[in-house]
Amino acid sequence: MQLVTVGTGTVAPSATRTAACNWVSHGRLKILLDCGAGALHRLAQFDLPWQQVTHVVLSHFHPDHWGELPMLVYALKYIATPPRSEPLVILGPPGVVRLLRTIAQGYGPWLLDPGFPLGILDVQQGESFPLDADVNLETFRVPHTPESVALGIATPEGRLVYTGDTGFSSDLAHWAKGADLLLAECSLPQSLAMDIHLTPEQAGDLAQEAGARRLVLTHFSPPVETSDPARAAGTRFGGPVTAARDGDRFTIGGTSQC
Repeated sequence: MQLVTVGTGTVAPSATRTAACNWVSHGRLKILLDCGAGALHRLAQFDLPWQQVTHVVLSHFHPDHWGELPMLVYALKYIATPPRSEPLVILGPPGVVRLLRTIAQGYGPWLLDPGFPLGILDVQQGESFPLDADVNLETFRVPHTPESVALGIATPEGRLVYTGDTGFSSDLAHWAKGADLLLAECSLPQSLAMDIHLTPEQAGDLAQEAGARRLVLTHFSPPVETSDPARAAGTRFGGPVTAARDGDRFTIGGTSQC
């Protein structure tokens, strides 16, 4: 399973980081975990085959995590070469179907009927949702917004856990237990800590409590971006820590290509 941290920033404008988006590939599956502003141009910049996206999975409904989704559907409708015929599946916590139906009233009917099969499904928290015969999507409620969930991608080779936006939660650490790679937000410095986001130190605590094999930090606001978040997280977590940049690549087991 291959992970590319396509966008590692927040809603705060940054010259070097776009909003939340992560590319995960395994065999035929090409998955976006969140789809924030700038995702499409970054996918092209990093030479990722965006036209082959099979699934988009949203962690919650703040616009820096899903705002580029209509543009993705629009591009697949009008720009994809050859014309798109394969289905696109959009998954998210309960409410994602209502969200897309509501904004389609403004964007137009193409958003729900783009000329290729489009499936939009609410995934119930705690259920394992098969993406294909070997890969399952897992979700877990986290403290951020009422619908917010962490996302897990489980394959025979290993398990990726993406926190989405979250405050610290021992329940989340228990659910993420033994993750081969924990992709954790750390959007706030310790001086601005709050209950609905992680600091780098709290991300380290989460990884330590979960017994993760590797911690990759993402979702940096400017005060964190200009610090040394990997060092801060490393004071709490004994395993390898990386402060991801847009375009960084990681492999979880095996040698799957992106």
